[in-house]
Amino acid sequence: MTEPMILGFDTSGPYCGTAIYAGGDVIAARYENMVKGQAEALMPFIESTLQEAGITLGDLTRIAVGTGPGNFTGIRIAVSAARGLSLSLGIPATGVTLFDALTVASPLPILATLQATRQEVYVCEIHDGWRSEPRQMAIEDIQAPRADDCVCIGHRSHEVADHLGLTAQPAPYAPASAIARYVAALDSLPDARPTPYYLRPADAAPPRDPAPVILRS
Repeated sequence: MTEPMILGFDTSGPYCGTAIYAGGDVIAARYENMVKGQAEALMPFIESTLQEAGITLGDLTRIAVGTGPGNFTGIRIAVSAARGLSLSLGIPATGVTLFDALTVASPLPILATLQATRQEVYVCEIHDGWRSEPRQMAIEDIQAPRADDCVCIGHRSHEVADHLGLTAQPAPYAPASAIARYVAALDSLPDARPTPYYLRPADAAPPRDPAPVILRS
């Protein structure tokens, strides 16, 4: 059986991150905070991470991509790139939610929090074999989790922990590294292509003007 060589990447937040997993661990990674510009940065990031690992695209056996929740444009950038690379290289691409990524090397149960809009967070309580329905809310509206030994992990986790009287710890890995590790640990890969994971509708409103009328000549 061929050892997996996985390219993981994620642009669903205000950052761009890439990682190469091979030989049982991440051997190269890159991460940079950025509010915009992920579309232009992603492929150069991938190229530099491959160079650091000493491999080429042709050496890869899998693609692992973050599917959100997060920034709508950023999610689409990463998912589209993953689908394109999967098709061109003839290797599978697997989508990983950022909630799943936060479970990698974390002590379950956890209360996972991710950056949302309007100064709010996405919240999900994750146990071994059970998880709550993810929701977007203000930190002051978050209620005590089902398990009183939950550890808060993720965006603004220390604020959430202070609010609930729980403990907090940083995520064990950067998103792209966690995503690659998560896919490496799967017993089997899902058949479905990666798709964006949205928890709310897009902010963009439909146009108010009526659609143009096409006149036949």
